[in-house]
Amino acid sequence: MINFVDRQFISSFAPFLKSDLGLSDTEIGLLTGIVFIFFYTVAGLFVGTLADRYNRTKIIGIGVILWSAFTAISGFAKNFFALAAPRLFIGVGESTITPTTMSILSDRYEQKRLGFAAGFYYLGVPVGVGISLLIAGYLEPMIGWRGCFYLLGVIGLLLGFLMLFVKDSPRKNISNKPESKTFFEIISLLYKALSTSKSLVLTIIAGTLYHIVLGAAQFEVIWAVADKGFNPNTFGQINGWIFVVFGVLGSLFGGIASDWTLKTYNLPRTWFLLILTILLLPLAFTRYLETDNILFWVGICSSAFSLGCFYGPIFAVIQELVPSSIKGTVVAFNLLCLNLLGIAIGSIVFGIMADYAVAQGYEDPYTNLLVGFSLMFLILGPPLYYFAGKYYQSDKKKLNKIFS
Repeated sequence: MINFVDRQFISSFAPFLKSDLGLSDTEIGLLTGIVFIFFYTVAGLFVGTLADRYNRTKIIGIGVILWSAFTAISGFAKNFFALAAPRLFIGVGESTITPTTMSILSDRYEQKRLGFAAGFYYLGVPVGVGISLLIAGYLEPMIGWRGCFYLLGVIGLLLGFLMLFVKDSPRKNISNKPESKTFFEIISLLYKALSTSKSLVLTIIAGTLYHIVLGAAQFEVIWAVADKGFNPNTFGQINGWIFVVFGVLGSLFGGIASDWTLKTYNLPRTWFLLILTILLLPLAFTRYLETDNILFWVGICSSAFSLGCFYGPIFAVIQELVPSSIKGTVVAFNLLCLNLLGIAIGSIVFGIMADYAVAQGYEDPYTNLLVGFSLMFLILGPPLYYFAGKYYQSDKKKLNKIFS
């Protein structure tokens, strides 16, 4: 949760950062995208290999301490470069948590409960996003955006030190002291898994496209202020509570329902996501209506619910497909694609296009761009989910045979 509060801070405070530091939309896109994500994803792949070899809870604790210290340092920023430099180190720190945690969960829970376990862990996404918006809405008027950065950094440091004392979980199917492999040996195993499984590759591609849309969504607060006329604090308060409530409901529903459909109907989790995409994404478009229309708020709630639904099923699919010996590495590679090819590209492309559209004086520039990004996923996402599910069972058997 602290991870995503921190990650969302630039987006949540974007109107204040643009005003106080004179940032452009392109610079906001860089801060929420490549500046943070390049080091996050590259370091994450390395951390994934460490998670397959060393104590995972201590890796997490060190990472939390690192990113929290630089979150506090970010509060001293006076310009774009002074804010960008700490984001590099925040990215390295935050790269530690998901590859290690997903590896721990796959060892601690059996397959039929893995969707719920992953979904519960990923409550941190909507709750973190929601709390970040609530901090911007409620605390920014009292202590300013800089004070919010200092506060989050101190809280993270305390949690990081506590994490160092949490015990790791025994690993399934391999010894508690797994065989030591070099970085390049583990990467070769990753390549073998990707080249063997169409389902794994298609699942990662679908998730990457979804995260291009999430990259564009980093401008949601700016959109609400510029195109819809909201006060940034007011929108943070309202949207923050929506994300906490509907995001949590989405995370629980996505995890539990995907477990149930797999157990009851043997329905691949990617087909579950296919159905949800077709049902929910059209509802999200109603948020581009006028704000006095009740459907506007239906769209805002649907977007938060959809985000919550995504992570549990996607990461459960990956954990089910790949062998224990490289689960941390595969999760890290998936995160590399989701963030570097997804969010980073989505945010910087959106930022550049937004600066151009605003300069040209186009009406509702942020709205039109957000609609275009969402339409892209609505067209391309469902076929990818379908074929990922079609190859799931056969690919799982092939991977088990190869890595047994």
